Amino acid sequence: MARIIPIATDTDRAEAIAAATDVLLRHRPVAIPTETVYGLAADATHPASITSIYETKGRPRFNPLICHMADLAMAEHYAVFDPISRQLAEAFWPGPLTIVLPLKENSGIHPLATAGLDTVGIRVPVGFTADLIRSFGRPLAAPSANSSGRISPTTAQHVEADLGQKIEVIVDGGPCPVGVESTIVKVEDGEIRLLRPGGIEADAIEAVTGKAVIRAKVSGTAAIEAPGMLASHYAPNASVRLNATEVSSAEALIAFGSGDISGTSSAKAVFNLSPDGDLAEAASNLFDFLKRADASGATGIAVAAIPDEGLGEAINDRLMRAAAPRGTEG
Repeated sequence: MARIIPIATDTDRAEAIAAATDVLLRHRPVAIPTETVYGLAADATHPASITSIYETKGRPRFNPLICHMADLAMAEHYAVFDPISRQLAEAFWPGPLTIVLPLKENSGIHPLATAGLDTVGIRVPVGFTADLIRSFGRPLAAPSANSSGRISPTTAQHVEADLGQKIEVIVDGGPCPVGVESTIVKVEDGEIRLLRPGGIEADAIEAVTGKAVIRAKVSGTAAIEAPGMLASHYAPNASVRLNATEVSSAEALIAFGSGDISGTSSAKAVFNLSPDGDLAEAASNLFDFLKRADASGATGIAVAAIPDEGLGEAINDRLMRAAAPRGTEG
């Protein structure tokens, strides 16, 4: 069973960094809190460390990993920044933005972390994880700390319930404030491509750069350039039905706002992402409510319509993949 270490005080943080570093140096993964979701982290420069992530998650090795850095200076050691990517990094790091960049020659990031690509997804997280990376001295590859294809964890307890028998240490930073994974972008020929919507809204990127964000086409045959691009992902055991206007007694309901959903009073369970229609609150509750709905004994999960604007774009992306046919999980 994993040891859970809180980080409420400076003493706690020092203990957590020491314990996590000990595990990392033995090429094993640790679960760490970020502002987005909990990550399963290991040394991005060592093949055995990266292999331990794939084995712990049951993750396909063709699905690349995001490499987390302590700061922009560390990131520059491993990747090449064009002017637009640098502008984005300076505006949004630390924070929930991942930028896909060309690897520097002999950068040290192991090919297993990039699935053999000549690019790497990099982000600088907020808080404890950046401190851990700075202390460790090397970047950490860190996908979400859950079994492959399943719902991402936003609390230490979510991680423990899923991977607690497989890992040694879970650092408990409390609930993740953003609640969905980072936005992933790639700059090509002066254009910004959105590979995955997430915690930074596309509108905010456009406001900083003055350039339109181009949405990547979703296709089951498209090349996997970044995490979260597989058709089926974030999946509970129960089936997921989107844009619901009614719910049956066998289903759990995930509502949004004050809209009326027929059959609510007889639903197996009811959760409202945000009674006030706040998309930031909805994003922070999304994965926790999916897990709770799945644990309710419902045979299916009916989800009310979510506005496809701002953070709603990221929420709908996760829900679409959660509802997709199973068998292509990552």
